[in-house]
Amino acid sequence: MLAVMPSKAKTTRVDNAYERLKTDILNGDLPPGFQAPEPDIAARLGMSRTPVREALIRLEAEGLVGLVPRHGARVLPVSQKDLCEVFHILSVLEGLAAETAARRGISENLNQEIHDVLDSADAALLRDDIASWVKFDDRFHRLVAESSGNVRLDEEISCLLDQVYRSNKVLLLMNNAPAASSEDHRQLLKAIEAGKISEAAETARDHRLGGLATMKQLLEKCGLSQV
Repeated sequence: MLAVMPSKAKTTRVDNAYERLKTDILNGDLPPGFQAPEPDIAARLGMSRTPVREALIRLEAEGLVGLVPRHGARVLPVSQKDLCEVFHILSVLEGLAAETAARRGISENLNQEIHDVLDSADAALLRDDIASWVKFDDRFHRLVAESSGNVRLDEEISCLLDQVYRSNKVLLLMNNAPAASSEDHRQLLKAIEAGKISEAAETARDHRLGGLATMKQLLEKCGLSQV
């Protein structure tokens, strides 16, 4: 019993450091290019260096930070190449998630939550609140992944959606416009609800590739190669 408890406490501290750092990165509080040595990052969190170091290793594996020997960690930007790779992989994985969800069916509670998110996204657009739309868009895609019932697939998609969220936070707010129409999302949900397996998969793939085209246009419009 005594050997287990410290390990559990350590895991909790690592998880806490990981979640706090990840939230700050995704929200832009730690922007791309931010760099600090481990002691400074640990002091910022009010924690010891060991859990912070392990949290940084996890964030590095997700492509959010780069570890610099003797110089701590640096928050990585998202380049156009990164976006192309992420969106192309997502087009396949989200197509599989939508296909699986359509085949297995979606629970009433989860279906209602998705409808609520879509309604909230539409309301955000009506009041020109792009920041809120970005959050609801992100939530919609995570719920579709969850509806597949495939935990590993859900986790892979969620990790990639972190990069999309970071890019959306910058590019969409700069241009004050959404990345896609609400009709795209509703068409995808309708296909899943109806059990139209092929249509759901194709709609999800087309939607993601259309989003990539939009993001590339916004990068060019803003004169940026990365965000």
